[in-house]
Amino acid sequence: MNKQSNSIVADHVGKLVKTADGDLEILHDLSFQIEHGESVAIVGASGSGKSTLLSLLAGLDLPSSGQINLMGQNLNQLDEDGRARLRGQYIGFVFQSFHLLPHLTALENVMLPLEMAGVVQAEAKLAAFQWLEKVGLGLRANHFPKTLSGGEQQRVALARAFINKPAILFADEPTGSLDEISGNRVIELLFELNRENSSTLVLVTHDPALAARCGRQLNLHGGRLA
Repeated sequence: MNKQSNSIVADHVGKLVKTADGDLEILHDLSFQIEHGESVAIVGASGSGKSTLLSLLAGLDLPSSGQINLMGQNLNQLDEDGRARLRGQYIGFVFQSFHLLPHLTALENVMLPLEMAGVVQAEAKLAAFQWLEKVGLGLRANHFPKTLSGGEQQRVALARAFINKPAILFADEPTGSLDEISGNRVIELLFELNRENSSTLVLVTHDPALAARCGRQLNLHGGRLA
């Protein structure tokens, strides 16, 4: 485990994309730090750059200017494979659209990260079942995603995200496609798992109630920190 106090350091980060009408500045000169175990919400109006920032922090894309350190590693100095290895070692993801594989059962979806890490199947299966029980879906382990409700699918996604005990969990609108009751249950579960695992939680949300549960908010306005 990295011994620094920060999971993430953004230093004068900017992002430009080229369009037919010229360069479009999505993010401008962002600097901040996120400590280990902290919960941070990235908030702002649509088009303010929230998801772009999350993508940069996770090393899915690189900034046009400035740099991001993730768990003490400068992402600018890593190639795509190096960033992928870093994500595999430290990061879990939860998305609005679940991203479950439809041809795999809930259990098999949760097993995937461990199997990709080389864990033997029997051990991966036991761990996956334990995580499904933690999120209240032990009885649904052998069901395919299409037979699960939206809230149940998101809980499977949470179990999959946490099974490797990630140092950092990135969540992009994790309750955006859920009804209020399902969304509230997922929120409670998200923070419960966050506390149990001491994972750093960084999430993008339009939901004021979800943002308020975090220890801190980064408010983006026109690609700048407000």
